[in-house]
Amino acid sequence: MFGSITNWEGDLINQFNRLQNDLQQFWGSPSGPANIRAVARGSYPSINIGVTAGSVEIYVFAAGLKQDQFELSVQRNLLTISGDVPSTRPEGTTAYLKERHAGPFRRVLSLPEDVEPDSASARYTNGVLHISFQRKAESRPRKIQVNA
Repeated sequence: MFGSITNWEGDLINQFNRLQNDLQQFWGSPSGPANIRAVARGSYPSINIGVTAGSVEIYVFAAGLKQDQFELSVQRNLLTISGDVPSTRPEGTTAYLKERHAGPFRRVLSLPEDVEPDSASARYTNGVLHISFQRKAESRPRKIQVNA
C-alpha cells in the first residue's frame, strides 16, 4: 500500500542534503559560527587579529564609543574586552528594524602563549580600538650568522 521508502528516486539522505542546500541558498547561510573558533555573525564588536614577527595586533571596531567605555583585562593569556553601548533610540518609540548593537558587550580572545601580557598597549582612534602585545624575545625570529 505505501511502498518502500527506498523506492524514491535517488537516496533519501541525498534528497535531504539537496533540500538543506536549497533552503540555505534561499534563506542565506545559517547565522551560527562556521567552525569552533569562529563567532556567530553579528557578534559585537567586530575584531581583526594579526601578527608580526614581534607583536600581536588586535583591532576592535566599535564606532561611536568613547575610550572610557571600554574595559580591558588580561588573565592567563585571555584578553577580555567589555563595555556598554548606550541606546540611541528615544524612549517610547518602537523599533521596526534594529541593526546597531546597544547594551553591554563582552568578547574574550585567546592570546598566543608567546605574548608578554605586561607589554599591552591600547589606543582608540576614529572608532577603532587598537590593542598591541609584544611577543617574548625568545620566540621572535632571529638571524643566525654563518661563519666560515
